[in-house]
Amino acid sequence: MDGTGNRAIVLNDAGARYVEATADAELSSSVVLELTTGANLLSLYPPSCDGAKELLLAQVTRFRCGSIIVGVSVHHRVADGHAIWAFLFAWGQATRGVRIDDSIPVQQRHDRLSLFAPRDPPQVKFDHRGNEFKPHVGDASGGNGAAHAGDEVVIHRVHFSKEWIMELKSQSQAAASEGAAATARPYTTTLQCVAAHLWRCITAARGLDGNQTTRMRIAVNGRSRMKDPRVPVGYTGNAVLWAWPTTTARELGRQHIRETVELISREVARIDDAYFRSFIDFAGSGAVEKEQLVPTADSLELTLSPNVEVDSLLGIPFYDMDFGGARPFFFVPGYSTVPVDGFIYVLQSFEGDGSVDAYVPLFSTTIEAFKRCCYSLQPTAS
Repeated sequence: MDGTGNRAIVLNDAGARYVEATADAELSSSVVLELTTGANLLSLYPPSCDGAKELLLAQVTRFRCGSIIVGVSVHHRVADGHAIWAFLFAWGQATRGVRIDDSIPVQQRHDRLSLFAPRDPPQVKFDHRGNEFKPHVGDASGGNGAAHAGDEVVIHRVHFSKEWIMELKSQSQAAASEGAAATARPYTTTLQCVAAHLWRCITAARGLDGNQTTRMRIAVNGRSRMKDPRVPVGYTGNAVLWAWPTTTARELGRQHIRETVELISREVARIDDAYFRSFIDFAGSGAVEKEQLVPTADSLELTLSPNVEVDSLLGIPFYDMDFGGARPFFFVPGYSTVPVDGFIYVLQSFEGDGSVDAYVPLFSTTIEAFKRCCYSLQPTAS
């Protein structure tokens, strides 16, 4: 806390924690599969159980075959995906001894106070309780749905080819040009189309009751939405909020993909500059502390069922990073301790050909039904 009682990050030039490790194994496909969950995955990151105070923890693990894995841990309050990519890309260029790319600003901006200062008086125009904040309920955790006793969450990587993505977009466009929807603009954003498809498929695979309400928590980047002042290119921090499209399992299953994309698009569009400013005012109004509210993003959750969360890394070209041994070929999304059922990451494939990878964690009793429908444009669990 600073002198006014607000949370603060102390920049004291103490540096970051950097660990070098070795693994007496070759990074084969079988080893990669073993590194996707549990203790094997956590071994790729610096230990933080000793109450680490550094803002950044990094570990480089060298394998017998010459491959390396770079594991980076950073709190989401400190940096979002864009900020992490800028750091990793610049690190790779420095490793190779080349000039830092002009697209990576050398002069970073850390000043949150001037960029995100609450207005006086506050202008809270939206309800942020239930979206960004929720009541504190003690030590209760476990998500919105019941955990599956004795079942584990496994991560399935879905690879959507460029051609499949084009067909998915075509399906949305074709429907939008028919009948009463002829005046609607075509919704062809890759993220929104993929998110809509995965939401429908996961809901079908879970076998939810038709009357069950299901929500998608989808990340919205404020870097391009906030206007006055704009977020500078070199801002090193977090500028992400979420949209919450909501429907029922029955409606989600029987509506066309175009309708699901439209639902997502409407909710994402609602998270504009006015919403971000309202959030800043609410967060700085004292209501969070007075009502003992906590963030809705609970790192202790095991399952999001009946809901899903989609975090997009599509705008981040991770495959362009190079630490001296060519482009990466392997990616594992980071979770605090174990994968969270329904917490999806979507990113550009490292093949660099316009294809997309989605990392989908689900309980093992659900994953087989998901696999049977994830490449179908009309997903059902059968």
